[in-house]
Amino acid sequence: MDDFGNILKTLRVQHKLTQAQLAQKLGVTKSVISAYETGIRMPSYDILIAISRIFKVTTDHLLGIEQKQDIDLSGLTDDEINALTNLIKAMKHK
Repeated sequence: MDDFGNILKTLRVQHKLTQAQLAQKLGVTKSVISAYETGIRMPSYDILIAISRIFKVTTDHLLGIEQKQDIDLSGLTDDEINALTNLIKAMKHK
């Protein structure tokens, strides 16, 4: 799956990890990460789940099935989060 490789690379770069650093976290080699990112190889279920935990995304997202986007709300007050939630609801119901 081409999507998986692109998604993995995007997440890795966003989290400022090198292929070697991600490989170390997963207990694989750098060349395995490269093979994932270029679409030569797909991860096992165990590795796929480990990747999803590292990047805090679903396996569906990693596989390109889910197009849901996450928004980092850390640092916002409850009132600000509620305001954003209401704005999102209003935009969905146009």
